[in-house]
Amino acid sequence: MISKFDAIRPYDNADLPRVLTKLFNNKEFIRTLVAFKFSAWPKFSWSFLGFITRRYIISQISDIQSLSGFQRLVEPYVQRMIDTTTQAFTVSGLDKLDLSQACLFVSNHRDIALDPALVNWVLHINQQDTVRIAVGDNLLKKEWVADLIRLNKCFIVQRSAADRREKLAAAKLLSEYIFHTLQTDQQHIWIAQREGRAKDGNDTTNPAIISMLTINKPKDVEFANYVHQLRIVPVSISYEFDPCDISKAKELHQVDLLGAYDKPDNEDMRSIVNGITGQKGRVHVHFGPVASGSFENAKQVAEYLDREILAGYQTFSTGKAALQLLNELQSKPNERAKGSVAETKCATEYLKNRMVQLNDAEQQKLLTMYANAYVKQQETTT
Repeated sequence: MISKFDAIRPYDNADLPRVLTKLFNNKEFIRTLVAFKFSAWPKFSWSFLGFITRRYIISQISDIQSLSGFQRLVEPYVQRMIDTTTQAFTVSGLDKLDLSQACLFVSNHRDIALDPALVNWVLHINQQDTVRIAVGDNLLKKEWVADLIRLNKCFIVQRSAADRREKLAAAKLLSEYIFHTLQTDQQHIWIAQREGRAKDGNDTTNPAIISMLTINKPKDVEFANYVHQLRIVPVSISYEFDPCDISKAKELHQVDLLGAYDKPDNEDMRSIVNGITGQKGRVHVHFGPVASGSFENAKQVAEYLDREILAGYQTFSTGKAALQLLNELQSKPNERAKGSVAETKCATEYLKNRMVQLNDAEQQKLLTMYANAYVKQQETTT
């Protein structure tokens, strides 16, 4: 039976055989895997490696009967990523949530793929269902990417609608789907607090996201009551080191310089790979309390999320070290960056090494990216 949500929903178990067959017969998908896994090998060997890779994939997925089975296939790779690219992975606040009811996790957004993947991992190791993930259609330009993402419980946010009427219709459909997922399917959801990553380190919720979530509200339901039904949970995801910090700094500088940034076609995929494989230092995921209160509008909900996400964010040593280096570059006193040498030495060395690859303006962008959340937290406590 055709569902009104078919165009945006994740794939289900019935879709699995068809989509898996499409994937392992997609030559571009196999070539991409070979290029990623065997980048150091000579290119003349890639054809043979593609054949071996395809046979390996078929052997791995031949017994998969469900989407949960597909996700279990990915499990050891996530564990290996955490073991090899983080110094520590910690969690707080989850034990205070009632997870017997579906939650709408709204988090800050620093990494395209890792942010929802880490929330998923935390839920998984705590014997909870994984989330359905909101993904912009800008990431789905290639069919095999769309298939792979929708196999991983992702649903589509249609951002490329041409006119106002289409955008409104897309927002209404998305809002209805999210409410249906939470209330009828009883499935958790992850969505970023705003469109696109916070490349400058400023984690702010776009009230338009809240407006979209509540556009499905019946006229006879109070705004605050509908928000309570959504069970919105603020989530703070903190990385000591950002593997994509250099590319973000360059992009921010180009926007300042030219007023826009011309993104290469493969940049999102490169950012995903760099985020997964790059060193992240310590990583912390904090779950705040379910949004409650007498909210009257989207702006008030956004302000609540901003406060909770900032309060749960951990700046580690990089925030202080970045502010100290930034003040040195700008010949300012280091009043906000007080701390022991031992506490900031590692972070300072890391940041200096990253700055070598950047010009002066880009260096300031990189340091500001790390310092912003730390400065905001200091301002809220003084």
